[in-house]
Amino acid sequence: MNVINTIIPDVKIIEPQVFEDERGFFMETFQQQRYQQLLNTNKPFVQDNYSRSSYGVLRGLHFQTQKPQAKLVRVVRGKVFDVVVDIRPHSSSYGAWVGVELSETNRRQLWVPEGFAHGFVALEAVCDVEYKCSDYYDPKNEACLSWDDADLAIDWPIREVIQSAKDQQGLSFQALKAIHNEQQLTQKAVVTK
Repeated sequence: MNVINTIIPDVKIIEPQVFEDERGFFMETFQQQRYQQLLNTNKPFVQDNYSRSSYGVLRGLHFQTQKPQAKLVRVVRGKVFDVVVDIRPHSSSYGAWVGVELSETNRRQLWVPEGFAHGFVALEAVCDVEYKCSDYYDPKNEACLSWDDADLAIDWPIREVIQSAKDQQGLSFQALKAIHNEQQLTQKAVVTK
């Protein structure tokens, strides 16, 4: 297995070892001990998700406000452009993004630590995406960043996308920053009392 660093040090691209011959191929998609060591994490995965999207479907940029999820993402069928945005207010890469092509051909995986918004756009007619999560989905804490926010300036490979009504209501990055600033002020006020 090969782990590739990205411009955001905590986000990693993983290239699993693939054993291929005339019969097909075999690869290990997850082994807890090895992944925890290579990614320097002890987060257990508690939920697996599977989605199917047609060309142009953009899901995200999703995150949970109170119960952030680390994710291990891979594509089983098709090809997607997968994006993560650092939304950790105290991070030196706050507001930075990483985009990676994941496909059934390159078999890469993307490690997304807690504290990131995540989304992808489908680049083929049928795209099946699987991802492991370190915490349970919590609809009371789900949120979304706007995929085309000018401040983030994500270089998506396509501009005509299909989104759910909920994802179309994504927050701007400026709105998220305002929420983070308000939370910091509230925390300081509690500490000084």
